[in-house]
Amino acid sequence: MTNKHSYQLFLKDQITIPSLLLRKYQELGLNEQEVMLILQIHCFYLEGNSFPTPYELASYSTLTEQECSTILRKLIQKNMLSIDQNQNDRNVLNEQYSLEQLWKILYTPKPEQKPIDNEQTNIFILFEQEFGRPLSPFEIETVNIWIDEDEQPPALIKAALREAVLMGKLNFRYIDRILREWKKKGIHSVEQARNHSKSFHTKQGSTEKTNETKRDVSLYYNWLDE
Repeated sequence: MTNKHSYQLFLKDQITIPSLLLRKYQELGLNEQEVMLILQIHCFYLEGNSFPTPYELASYSTLTEQECSTILRKLIQKNMLSIDQNQNDRNVLNEQYSLEQLWKILYTPKPEQKPIDNEQTNIFILFEQEFGRPLSPFEIETVNIWIDEDEQPPALIKAALREAVLMGKLNFRYIDRILREWKKKGIHSVEQARNHSKSFHTKQGSTEKTNETKRDVSLYYNWLDE
């Protein structure tokens, strides 16, 4: 009876791992550490924890908390992991990790698979360089929303980032406002954004009168020469 009970617990304590993940993770650009973290997220989800912290993930692996945070960011950048928001019975928004995009990529026939966009990947590198730190999973998800849902061209997102840098307002809310304002005004290319920026900053420079040495307004749009 004791053995039967033990075997029952053993059979119950199992998780299902898609065989395609083990066979094709290398083709998807994933390494063993990233796959293990994916399995840990999947296991936490089955146990009722849909948004495990890097600390919780690290406690069940040889990875450090910092390494888990880095891998989470990379998985979101690769569109293998996303952060969804759900509303519970008390109308409170809860965040949770979703592997839906990963399963979709795995089980979608190859001709229909979306190739990795190098320009999109470079956006995250540029953001991290300007912010001087790694982006949080929420910030990475915000950039993905600009690209996938708002259909903003990567080049235009880079232009909005540089505009925020030059205005001394380096935060995601301000960048989002720039993109929304450009979209409202029908600006869909870097060339249009360049002309709009020059016009705006030229007016700003002409209205700023002071007895001190006049500031070089061209500093506001040096990035346009890139």
